[in-house]
Amino acid sequence: MPSNQPSLGALPARFRRQRLLIVGCGDIGQRVLRRLQTGPGAGRMQVLALTSSVARVARLRALGARPLLGNLDAAASLRRLAGLATRVLHLAPPSPPSPLSGQGAGGDPGSGAHRCDRTVALARVLRQRSLPQALVYASTSGVYGDCQGALVPETRRLAPATPRAQRRASAERVLRELGRAGLRVSLLRIPGIYAADRAADTVQDRLRRAIPVLRPEDDVFTSHIHADDLARACIAALWHGRPQRAYNVSDLTPMKMGDYFDLAAGLYGLPRPPRLSRSAAQQQLSPLRLSFMSESRRLDNQRLLRELGLRLLYPGVAEGLAAGRRTDGIADASNRPGATGELRAGQCG
Repeated sequence: MPSNQPSLGALPARFRRQRLLIVGCGDIGQRVLRRLQTGPGAGRMQVLALTSSVARVARLRALGARPLLGNLDAAASLRRLAGLATRVLHLAPPSPPSPLSGQGAGGDPGSGAHRCDRTVALARVLRQRSLPQALVYASTSGVYGDCQGALVPETRRLAPATPRAQRRASAERVLRELGRAGLRVSLLRIPGIYAADRAADTVQDRLRRAIPVLRPEDDVFTSHIHADDLARACIAALWHGRPQRAYNVSDLTPMKMGDYFDLAAGLYGLPRPPRLSRSAAQQQLSPLRLSFMSESRRLDNQRLLRELGLRLLYPGVAEGLAAGRRTDGIADASNRPGATGELRAGQCG
């Protein structure tokens, strides 16, 4: 006989134990799990982790999470998520471009190849029962586009230029719409992520391979955030983010890209990278490498510090690089796969 007791998802939020659903448990998601295990209130909240990888189930369980197998590209696998969580941390990568989808008139980030179908699928299932109290989304500072080195507040109009950034902007719009239905949404706009233990192309490897950077007069401003500080920002936003609010998650030291690698070279005792003019770089570097050098901006992080009250463990890249000077690595959330827990083929990790 069917039970007369209401399901967990049908209960009013005030009667439910806090349940956090992490969607995309790559590097940052796992850092969040480790902090939740040891931080204040550890053990008082159940943490669910959506993963498409059977091989990752044991690791997630060891980190204190209840793994749920599901894939944002397979809507039927997401049905159990309806009404399940009181808070959601969305770290999954954007949808890859579909060969069957059009580009959208005028590059509209809400249509065709620029639409983030995975976020649409997640939003759809969250609407099916009572909404969570809060959702935090890991976006990218790439949604601002090229700002020619300007200091960029969260109120700046979005102008995403790359397909990946356009899909992130599409996801932001989907989640803002969900927020208007009563969910408190926080959008984290993330620049280059670095840490010693990230599984990414390391800064030492790049320096040893003598990959060029732009000469100072052609170079671009970039911002950074240590992976541990990003995990802490995710947790802070889950409880303290303001409704429908964007936050630039960066440290206090925006700097030219070449200066970053020069600093790392000095810390690691390696040769500085060669410098190229922009015209020479266009002839010698791959389109992927050039894309990292095509946008210049400095992020204003005052909302992060004042509203979320985050005290950075690594306020500058000098401290962060020095903390992991043997094996430090860097990834770029604006352009590079692997940042914010992204996986190949875009599966939820």
